[in-house]
Amino acid sequence: MRFAISIPQGCPDGTFDPAAFAAYLLRAEALGFESAWTMDQTFGATPRLNALETMTFAAACTALSSASGGARLRLGCSVWISPLHQPVQLAKSLSTLDQLSGGRLEIGFGSGGQYRAFSAFGITGDGLITRFTEGIEVMKALWTEPEASYDGRFYQLRGATMEPKPVQKPHPPIWLGGAAEPAVRRAARLGGGFFGAGSSTTAAFAGQVQVLRAELATQKRDPSSFPVAKRIYIAVDDDAERARIRMADALIGVYGQAFGSTLPPVAVTGTAADCVRGVRAVADAGAELILLTALFEEEQQMERLAAEVVPHCR
Repeated sequence: MRFAISIPQGCPDGTFDPAAFAAYLLRAEALGFESAWTMDQTFGATPRLNALETMTFAAACTALSSASGGARLRLGCSVWISPLHQPVQLAKSLSTLDQLSGGRLEIGFGSGGQYRAFSAFGITGDGLITRFTEGIEVMKALWTEPEASYDGRFYQLRGATMEPKPVQKPHPPIWLGGAAEPAVRRAARLGGGFFGAGSSTTAAFAGQVQVLRAELATQKRDPSSFPVAKRIYIAVDDDAERARIRMADALIGVYGQAFGSTLPPVAVTGTAADCVRGVRAVADAGAELILLTALFEEEQQMERLAAEVVPHCR
């Protein structure tokens, strides 16, 4: 069992503290977390820093400890809603970040579903999955081929060159997210790992893992080389009811009232013992990497999780 921690992205205007941000990441390394992850969210009333720039700053904060032989905290995003990003530009940005981080990048992609403000990004929802699939194929081609050519419905390349390639070969690990059965099957075909959403219940995630394993068998892919992860929204507090209420409010802050108010059942909250049971259940459902995501008091929560929860779940 491996554990990751979320990177704080909440930042009201003018309040970013570079020293505190760096201290959080260095402490995450010292506590033994394997990786630290962001979320991709453009719109929303709650102020959140953008994923790519946050990861770039995180790479700089942890570079010296990595160079001196310390723990190499890997950096990821779960997930980029990649159809809302231009794939050539995203490929260049991610290749650059893999270079700047010394090969510590983890990449998560998801289609995001049909209910998005597509027109705000200059696209429509027509052919969403085709756009999603083509975008991944274009990025892989640019990362791996000296001269990339591609002829798709949405994207075309003719002898395109992009340098430097990512440090990691053939490219950084690609995780695909999704909850619906077609999305899970698509992950087995196109991705290198599956990342269960924080908005999925443990029971739903267990079903997704079963679908994934069946599709991996169909594709004749080795399940031992295809990792499975899940994000858990988690809050540990000696007062279990207080933890539940604070998490419910925080989920509304991230997802909005309409969706966020439906999500408290997916979260793991309560005393340390409650959280241990919740995390173990996710592991039993098939998660090999668990991304612990606190939505308030991230520093204090990370300390408590590392001391009171993680040691009892390995």
